[in-house]
Parts: sequence; structure tokens; C-alpha cells
Amino acid sequence: MGTLVSNTPVISIQEDFLPLQGTDYVEFYVGNAKQAAHFYKTAFGFQSLAYAGPETGMKDRASYAVRQNKLTFVFTTPLRSQNAMADHIYRHGDGVKILALKVDDATEAWKQTTARGGKTYQEPHILKDAHGEVVVSGICTYGETVHLFVERKNYEGVFLPGYRKWESEYNPADTGLLYVDHCVGNVGWNQMNRWVNFYEEVMGFRNILTFDDNDISTEYSALMSKVMSNGNGFVKFPINEPAEGKKKSQVEEYLDYYDGEGCQHVALATNNIVNTVTDLQSRGIEFLKVPSSYYDELLERVGHIDEDLEPLKQLGILVDRDEEGYLLQIFTKPVEDRPTLFFEIIQRKGAKSFGKGNFKALFEAIEREQELRGNL
Repeated sequence: MGTLVSNTPVISIQEDFLPLQGTDYVEFYVGNAKQAAHFYKTAFGFQSLAYAGPETGMKDRASYAVRQNKLTFVFTTPLRSQNAMADHIYRHGDGVKILALKVDDATEAWKQTTARGGKTYQEPHILKDAHGEVVVSGICTYGETVHLFVERKNYEGVFLPGYRKWESEYNPADTGLLYVDHCVGNVGWNQMNRWVNFYEEVMGFRNILTFDDNDISTEYSALMSKVMSNGNGFVKFPINEPAEGKKKSQVEEYLDYYDGEGCQHVALATNNIVNTVTDLQSRGIEFLKVPSSYYDELLERVGHIDEDLEPLKQLGILVDRDEEGYLLQIFTKPVEDRPTLFFEIIQRKGAKSFGKGNFKALFEAIEREQELRGNL
């Protein structure tokens, strides 16, 4: 892979040259978009939003957009083989292709990031229909993952030009998911700092938290992670790399089965994690479970919390505290047969951290699943 950060002089990252308004949408390349959209509606409580395909003039693919509050997912399937989308799915399985970021000026976002060494994925171009226009541009990041910059201030359509409103008689209730809290990328051996530099230099992010293999390790495996955040904190991208351990880490397993670097999980925010997780479990979503002993000294470790302990224990929800408050979190098992993509459900009660106190219990739970797969 060619270097994505050039030798141009580093411009001060104190200046927010890439103001981001948050995550616009997450797009997944999948083997069957119609079925994937149905699954995310049924299991996660998304609602039908928009469709693009041959009927809308999109001859090479079918895409289904679903939405829940400020959370938008798009599932895209190629309609024929021997193209980049089909190759992506063959190599990686179903996975995240595009992390689209909402900007006020997509042309300026592209100019600023490519001037700092970003590799162009898509030059700025205008999408138009009767509802207005959207400007889209994009750059490449780790693996085959892409950041699109989406400028939609002059658009009043349902999603994007090329899509039509998708109405369905099947609309299960939502599960209380609100927005993308963060997206985690898994990168190869000794590649974390390269991508930290990319986010600092190309996108103006800053490293707000660092975890080494002493923080994130068990008896058998370890990894290292750095959390990158944009200027206003609306967009956060933790970057993981493997670390040496006695056995194969979860990041190594991901890299093996995804066949390269990619998005490991998407963290979805809720303001009532007990209700959300109870609902998700009732719809068939499976979560990692920690031993009940995790809860024996929980309140001594994290102090007072508003929630009753028993429902957290029954559901397997983890709790951690930082200087600004506490958070509650839980992780699904992989949502497809390859042990790659999964989701985190998170509720923040003031905390801005990422659950450092839960790492050991969480990773031991992941290792139990790896062992069942014969991959530890």
C-alpha cells in the first residue's frame, strides 16, 4: 500500500481546518442488501428511509438506507460480479466501506485534507435532483475504508439524489438507538502510529486517549489503542493494533478473517441502555457476557450509579467511571459468520472515556468466544 501521508510540512493542528458536524451515515458493502436491511430493521429497530437501484437509475447496485433517530445505515450490494464492490465483499465479507462525515463545505474539506497528504477517493462532485443538490468528496483511510465528506445544506430530499423514498408496511418499533458515538478501526502490526499521524496531519484530529498493552491485556493476548477525536468531539475514531501475547488477540483474528484492516465496530449511543439492550436481546441480538463476579465489587470500584445493579448483572452491562462521570456499555457478538464486525451499545452519564476499567473482563469474554471458534 502506498504512503497516504506525504512529506509536506505539517500545518498546526490547533486550527480546525476540517470542521465536522458529526457522522452523516455508515455504508456497508454486503452480499444481500435487501436481507441486511430487513435484519437491521427487525433486530436493531431501524426504519425504512430510501432506496436506490435500477429503478432509480443506479444500474450497478442496490442500496437500502435505514434510519433511527440521528443514526443512518446504508446497505449496498453489487448487481453483477467482477467489480470493486463484489471484490470487496468476496475478500472481506460484509463490512463497513464508508464512514460518511457531515460537513458544511465538501469541496473545502477535500482541498484541505488532500493538501495535507490525504489520498483522493472521490473528487468533489455534485449530485442533483428535484429536491436540490448534495456535494460529495472523499479520501481513503486504513485498509479499503473511506471517509466521504457530505455537504447537504442545499438539499431537502429524503436522503441523497439517486435515492427515492422507501416506504414499507413492515416498520418495527425502534430500540432507542440515537447516533454514532464512535467507530473503531483495526490496523496491522506496528501501523497504529502511522494512522494516528494520518488523522492528526490530514484531518486535524488529536489523540485524546492512549491505551497500551498493560492497559488492554489478559493472560493470553493484548492490543494497543489510541483514540482520535476531531476538534469539537463530534467524531471519534479509536485505532487498534495487535500486541504480542501468548495467543492470538482479537485484533489478529479480525485481520485474518477480514483479510486486512477495517472497521471493527460501531458504537451506538442510547439514553436508556437497560431498555435498549433488553429490547435488542428480545429481537435475537447476542451479547458478550462477563462472569457474575464482575459485579461483586462494581459499586466499590465505580461509586454510586443511578441504575439498579441487578438488571445490569442480568443483561451483562459493564460500568466504568472517569473524572467527568460514568458510562455503561455492552458489546454484541459478531453480527455475521466471520468473526469481524460487531456493535457496542453505550450510554454516557457524563463520562467521555471508553471503559478502560472494563477492558480485562471484556477481553476475557472475547477470548472465550475465540476459543469456541478455535482461534485463540
